[in-house]
Amino acid sequence: MTEAIVAGITTTTMGRGDLEDFVFAGVRRGTTDVRPKLLYDINGHAISLFHSDGRYRDALQAADLVHADGQSVVFASRILCAQPIRERTATTDMLIDYAARAAREQVSFFLLGGDEATNVACAERLTEMFPDLKIAGRQHGFFSPAEEAAVLQKIERSGADILWVGLGKPLEQIFGLRARERLSCSWIITCGGCFNFATGHYRRAPRWMQRSGFEWFHRMITKPNKLLWRYLSTNPIATFWMLRDSR
Repeated sequence: MTEAIVAGITTTTMGRGDLEDFVFAGVRRGTTDVRPKLLYDINGHAISLFHSDGRYRDALQAADLVHADGQSVVFASRILCAQPIRERTATTDMLIDYAARAAREQVSFFLLGGDEATNVACAERLTEMFPDLKIAGRQHGFFSPAEEAAVLQKIERSGADILWVGLGKPLEQIFGLRARERLSCSWIITCGGCFNFATGHYRRAPRWMQRSGFEWFHRMITKPNKLLWRYLSTNPIATFWMLRDSR
């Protein structure tokens, strides 16, 4: 497995299909004495956080694998790194791809994140698309620190193979690092707002914008109150670090 250093972050160069194969090869059957592997993602926002938030940086560096959710990360690797990243592995695509395969291979999911309505709708949408998919459990993301132990117990009792964590950066990565010590699932995969995309609450950019690296712009203009300042403040920082520390 080859890796690239993008903005100081060790990132797998695997493409969409190879990453999927790697994850499913790592699903353990009936083993409860091994910690879950952490699969985290990076984009421009993540790079900015990595260089400004120590807790997030520690969590990301503890991941077993980091993949390129942002097209800008892929472009930077092609120009600046000895080993370019093959293609973008968007978490919005991964959730659907992996659900299809999980239904075929009897791999179960736990969905953690979003508000209650979104969480329910995502579970329903995935099982509608893939009737053989087992959703072992689900939980909205609006729980307090005092409730976290009970949430972890719920996840563990579900027996899920893959835990999808959609709490948003940096919370989901920091949570995943803590959760790894309490769970025996095979994988903890962070996925941001994927549940909203799966339900259709958020619209994906047109394909040409996804391929050309402008999906972030589509998101910004469709949700300016939430994303305008984030992109304006983080994209320049991410660009600086990609130019400074990629190899």
